[in-house]
Amino acid sequence: MYLVKTPSFIKNLFPNFIWSVPSKDKVIYLTFDDGPIPEVTPWVMEMLEQYNAKGTFFCVGDNVQKNNAVFESLIENGHEVGNHTFNHLNGWSSENVPYFHNIRNCATLVKSELFRPPYGKLKPRQAQFLMRHYSIVMWDVLSGDFDENISKEQCLKNVLSKTKEGSIVVFHDSLKAESKLRYVLPRVLDHFANLGFRFEALDKEVCMNSNRSLHKSA
Repeated sequence: MYLVKTPSFIKNLFPNFIWSVPSKDKVIYLTFDDGPIPEVTPWVMEMLEQYNAKGTFFCVGDNVQKNNAVFESLIENGHEVGNHTFNHLNGWSSENVPYFHNIRNCATLVKSELFRPPYGKLKPRQAQFLMRHYSIVMWDVLSGDFDENISKEQCLKNVLSKTKEGSIVVFHDSLKAESKLRYVLPRVLDHFANLGFRFEALDKEVCMNSNRSLHKSA
């Protein structure tokens, strides 16, 4: 069970997490979790390049270690990267200290101040500790590309119907999501580009500005 659109009450419960980037500009932040892998990530970069788009890739440390050339290509092509733990750990089912060590192992490879917890799951004490070191980036729209029980058409509808200015959208550059991603991503890029949107990467400054805006409006 998951929510395609993150409700406002959840965002309000965790105001220090980055859920979206408040903006009146036509900007969307596409993010990709679980890579990098040679079967999918280079194709994602090729698609983004066609639209002069930049993405944010939340990388699993083990995949970075195995596919370092692909990871370096992300950096060289101007995309942002973030920490997604070394072994894609679920915070709810992990003891705190081993969880932190796993994140640190990823950090030795992915030198980033952005962190996204796998499955979006963090214990309160984990979040408190990690916020001292990272901007914790969640999402506004979850595409569902990982969901084997929905069609590629439904996945596309999820994104097109819920995304707006400042949305952070989650895709996965993984083998599990590949078939839906290859159908959905080109159509999302084309749809929003035709509406005058641009696609930018998240970085520390964008995340800090997002938090300031949210706190001002709270």
